[in-house]
Amino acid sequence: MKKRHFWKTDIPEGGENPLNAAVVARDRSTVDMVAEAVKHDQTLLAFQPIVQAANPGMIAFFEGYIRVMDATGRIIPARDFMPVIEERELGRKLDALALEQGLKTLSRNPNIRLSINMSARSIGYSQWMRVLETYLKRDEFLGERLVLEIAEASAMAAPELVIDFMDQMQQHGIAFALDNFGAGTTAIGHFREFFFDAVKIDGQFVRGVHANHDNQSVVRSLIAIAKQFDMFVVAESVEREEDAAFLIDAGADCLQGFLYGAPTINPPWEARNEQKRA
Repeated sequence: MKKRHFWKTDIPEGGENPLNAAVVARDRSTVDMVAEAVKHDQTLLAFQPIVQAANPGMIAFFEGYIRVMDATGRIIPARDFMPVIEERELGRKLDALALEQGLKTLSRNPNIRLSINMSARSIGYSQWMRVLETYLKRDEFLGERLVLEIAEASAMAAPELVIDFMDQMQQHGIAFALDNFGAGTTAIGHFREFFFDAVKIDGQFVRGVHANHDNQSVVRSLIAIAKQFDMFVVAESVEREEDAAFLIDAGADCLQGFLYGAPTINPPWEARNEQKRA
């Protein structure tokens, strides 16, 4: 008796796999939702603090995460839509909006530093470049408080483009961070050519690191590589005191994660200003 392959069961000849159809429909719905949010400017940033490892009570800078609002006004986090749109032009438009909102935030709040995510593809996207150039012309010192985060996989997809862009931006004082460090396949030799000021160790190696000897070895190695190239080290996804203690001992410079604050659309510095006025 022949075994039947379950994925062929109940699908008429010439018909469509219902699972594939459901995935396509879901992705189409996500794209439509984000497109509407972009069209009607229904986007905003959520801010998460990055603290100094030596003194967790001191905030080194904030990271701004893009959010969109759906038709009901519900705020949708990037993890729910970015995987579907990041390879599309819509992803570049969202990068441009995130950058613009980040630069507006810096312009209005001269005492903070902020990091914003970008894709290597955004470098050649006219709208994104126009936003950056406009704000840098308005305030020649604004770039000194901006950190641009590029994911490891994105940077390695077009290293020459990224290196040339970083070289151009040095005159504006913009800092660059390599995001998701350790998760991709960065060629170590490229570190001498890139102008990354910092690396952000991918959260998969950080969560529960105090009890995972394999990840402890990985984290120590990643920190050693970063230090060898004089790069600042940020550990992402820090959720437990035990993990923080290990990371501090291992040499991380900054820590980021729910242990120190979740991303919020209510900027912490505005809350502090309200307290002062009260």
